[in-house]
Amino acid sequence: MRSRVEKVMVSAALVALGTLSVTAQSRHSVRGTELEGTIMSVTAWRNDKKTDPIKPEQLFLYENGVEQKIKNFSYDPSPAKIVILVDNSQTLPTDLEKLKAATMEFAYEIFEGDQLFVLAYDEKAEIVQEWTDDAKKIETALTTFRKKGTPFLFDALRSSSNEVLLPLMPGTRKTAVVVIGDGLDRGSKTKFDEILGDLQNNNITVYFLQIPDRSGGAYRRDAPKAAAVVTQLTEGTGGKIFPLEEAQTAAKFICDELRRNRYLLSYQPVNTSSYDAKRVFLTADEGISIRTKNAQPPNIKAN
Repeated sequence: MRSRVEKVMVSAALVALGTLSVTAQSRHSVRGTELEGTIMSVTAWRNDKKTDPIKPEQLFLYENGVEQKIKNFSYDPSPAKIVILVDNSQTLPTDLEKLKAATMEFAYEIFEGDQLFVLAYDEKAEIVQEWTDDAKKIETALTTFRKKGTPFLFDALRSSSNEVLLPLMPGTRKTAVVVIGDGLDRGSKTKFDEILGDLQNNNITVYFLQIPDRSGGAYRRDAPKAAAVVTQLTEGTGGKIFPLEEAQTAAKFICDELRRNRYLLSYQPVNTSSYDAKRVFLTADEGISIRTKNAQPPNIKAN
C-alpha cells in the first residue's frame, strides 16, 4: 500500500536522504560565478544556428517595468529532480493505462544523474515511488495506480513543493513538477494564489500533460477554471503545456530542456520594494529564445 505524504515525509530516513541529496547536488553547482541577490531559473536557447554562449548583455530584465542589471547568467549543468504528479481521481476522463504509460515515458528519457519522484493524488497526495532513476522500479510501483475520490490539486502541489522538493534545497536548484491532469481542483485548503507564489518563490517549474477539462469550463468560485489553472501555473513558473496524447514527445522535450537549456540568472533589485510581489519580464536579443517565471514574490516577507 502506498504511504501517505504527511506520514512518510517526517521520517528520519527521508530527512537523511534529503540531506545527502543536497550534498551530492551541490557538487554540480556552477563554479566561478557569483549567484547573489535574486536568483531565477531561466530556460534559454539559440534559434539562430550560432554556437556562441548566451551572455548577460544579450538579455534584458524588467521588474515592475524598471530595468534591472543582470549580474550573472550561467549554464546550469546539474541533474534535475522531477516530481511526476498524477491526478488519479475518479472522474478524470482517461484510463489508468494511459496515466501509467505517460509516467513511464519520463523514466525512459531522463539523463544520468536525474531522478524522478512519483506522486498520485485525489483528496490526499500519496507516494507511488520515491526518488529513483530505475525504470523497472517505477514500472512496478505504477501497478498501485487507481481512480478514486476528487482532485485536491493545489494541496498536492503544496506537498510536492514543501515536502518533496524543498528538503533538497538550496543545494538543488533544477527542480520541476510535471502534472498529469486537467487542472481541476475541488476542495483544497491551499488557495491557488498561495501555491503559485510558493512555486515561483522556490523557482520550481511546472509542466503539464493536459487532459481535457472534465468540468466543461465550469466557473469556479474561489479558483480559476481548470484550463486557466493549467495556463497560469505553466506561464507563471516558466513551464510548458503538452496534450496527454503527446506524452512521449513531452517527456523527451522536458528532459532535454532541463539538461541542455537551463540557466541561473542573478540580479540585485534596484528601485523596487522588497516587501511587494513584482511582475518580471525577461527578453533577449534576436536569435535567442527564453522562458522564465512571470513574477517574483517578495524578497522579505512581513510577519
